[in-house]
Amino acid sequence: MIAPSEHDLSDPATDPAVVARAAAAVLAERTGAERHDVALVLGSGWGPTADLLGRTVATVDNTELPGFTAAAVAGHQGQVRSVEIEGTDRRALVYGTRTHFYEGRGVRSVVHGVRTAAAAGCSTIVLTNGCGGLNPDWTPGTPVLIRDHINLTGQSPIEGATFVDLTDLYTPRLRELAREVDPDLDEGVYVQFRGPHYETPAEVQMAKVIGGDLVGMSTTLEAIAARQEGMAVLGVSLVTNAAAGISAAPLSHEEVIEAGRAAADRCGRLLAEIVGRL
Repeated sequence: MIAPSEHDLSDPATDPAVVARAAAAVLAERTGAERHDVALVLGSGWGPTADLLGRTVATVDNTELPGFTAAAVAGHQGQVRSVEIEGTDRRALVYGTRTHFYEGRGVRSVVHGVRTAAAAGCSTIVLTNGCGGLNPDWTPGTPVLIRDHINLTGQSPIEGATFVDLTDLYTPRLRELAREVDPDLDEGVYVQFRGPHYETPAEVQMAKVIGGDLVGMSTTLEAIAARQEGMAVLGVSLVTNAAAGISAAPLSHEEVIEAGRAAADRCGRLLAEIVGRL
């Protein structure tokens, strides 16, 4: 048995790998699957994807899993689903929400889902998000592949003298596969700010100057943790709004949710087909 204190990711004495294995063990018990093959983290606008992947075998509330918490953002679902990928003998682990860095729970909590997926056997992870776009040609509802990222949180999920190469962090062969599904997919560099406030127009221009194409409040820390775990990573952003200063319209979370609803079917089918080909 694992003592409850060992599930407290805020305790410096806690081993995050132990908590991840404990969560994976509960998932295996509740889903009837000893291992899963691919994990998906569904950000704003990506919610319907799980329904299009295949048959949901089991659904587990986040609060039933060691180290996880309830969803903190409107439009996210605080559940993990085990899905039989249609036409295959593989299982997908689908997270309906994520822990954001701005929630103040610490980096370990932010990447706990990734580490749990790795402990559950996943060799590939698909990270999605809703974001602001810097390219005026990317209208709300446009999916964009993440080619690379810039992490402006000032944090890393890697602890101690462990040096991880982030070259080609977002796996090229997975991006190629995505473009086989949809040749019109653009790609860009995602810039993570700390949040939860939206970026100022000046900050958006800074992101552009340093090479950014997309701005948001998630994903980069999870991608780093996934690379540390040896997972292949596919990142896909849904442009839900033009970033601050790119258009005259004010920013709001309601706009993000509405853009996600409007693009839900296209984005869900895109991911379902990509995952089906993995």
